[in-house]
Amino acid sequence: MHRRSALLGIGVLALAGCAQPPLDLTSASEQVRASELAFAASMAARDFNAFASWVADDATFINAGKPLRGKGAVLAHWQRFFQSPAAPFSWKPEIVEVLASGQLAYSEGPVMGPDGKAVARYFSTWRRDAAGGGWKIVLDNGYDLCDCKK
Repeated sequence: MHRRSALLGIGVLALAGCAQPPLDLTSASEQVRASELAFAASMAARDFNAFASWVADDATFINAGKPLRGKGAVLAHWQRFFQSPAAPFSWKPEIVEVLASGQLAYSEGPVMGPDGKAVARYFSTWRRDAAGGGWKIVLDNGYDLCDCKK
């Protein structure tokens, strides 16, 4: 019986040594914010390849209520926004939250026209990449802002 208790104790200690430290949600949120800013910067820089690098293979972007499923469909649709020398819009995160698991995150913020005026609001879900630990966008949607002064 003593040997069995000793083995159980060793097993518990081994598992405790494998436990990961608690996730620093502030640090994870800043990583997602930096990823969102780099994603937006790819539009401003007119760098379609950089833009594509942030999109997960299984991403779904909602376009006018209809899903664009998979990276290929997303990129085929978004390619048109990179045709002109000037970016047709820009965006920036105002809200960034990360799940306690550290695997998914949410970002939200305004979309601005070329004049800097907010014209829409975007909502994105990010997933931590299992291979490299970086973040990829998996879900994206946005809505035009209401001009309620009409």
